[in-house]
Amino acid sequence: MTTTPLFSREPGAHERHLRRRYENPLFPPERRRIGDRDVLAARRRDQQHLEAFLERFHQVVQRAVNLDANVQSDVILELKEELDRCYEEAAGLAGDQARIKEAIVKLVGTIMRAVRQGAEHDAVALRKLDEEDQARSLHYELLEEPLVADLLNPEDVIPEGDLIPALLGCEPAVLEKVLTLFSPEQMTVMIRDARSLLENTTLEAGVLALATTNLVRMEAAATEQAGTHTVN
Repeated sequence: MTTTPLFSREPGAHERHLRRRYENPLFPPERRRIGDRDVLAARRRDQQHLEAFLERFHQVVQRAVNLDANVQSDVILELKEELDRCYEEAAGLAGDQARIKEAIVKLVGTIMRAVRQGAEHDAVALRKLDEEDQARSLHYELLEEPLVADLLNPEDVIPEGDLIPALLGCEPAVLEKVLTLFSPEQMTVMIRDARSLLENTTLEAGVLALATTNLVRMEAAATEQAGTHTVN
């Protein structure tokens, strides 16, 4: 008799993906079998990732604190981009990283205010900064969905072969957010692979209904993308 692995309450990206795979019939049999040893190994990787991130983040914060008042604009923008990457990474870490994400938002806000001061007489530049702020806010909000954060994780947490099972098995509301990450070309391949998986896999009614609903949504999203690109 097998027992359910003891997963963490606030897992990191690697352990979180094990939970997606565990006894999930959309994945191949060898990917569904998860034991305590697998969970412990994933937890160690997530802890190592967390420790490495905290060290890098501390260095980034120190650079921000030590910025000279007359620093070049390209240095400021490079720091802002690095903070954006930090937020993206922090979103998928183990544990509660709310304070770190809040600190990043404040630092980016401080940097953007400095950039705005330098462009205060340039209406076009200010409009672009407004658009950038809006896009960043939407991206940060999107990262609150763990599957989004895991797909963007630099450690390739979700390998290519796991993508379609993960998408077909997630909640439709989650899928809506995730699909914004993909290009029309990627969507075409994903839909082809999703159809193939469903045609060649025997599934229980509930799992099949969810997977079919998600495939239909992927097809609709691809059609919407094609229409947008045609208009543009």
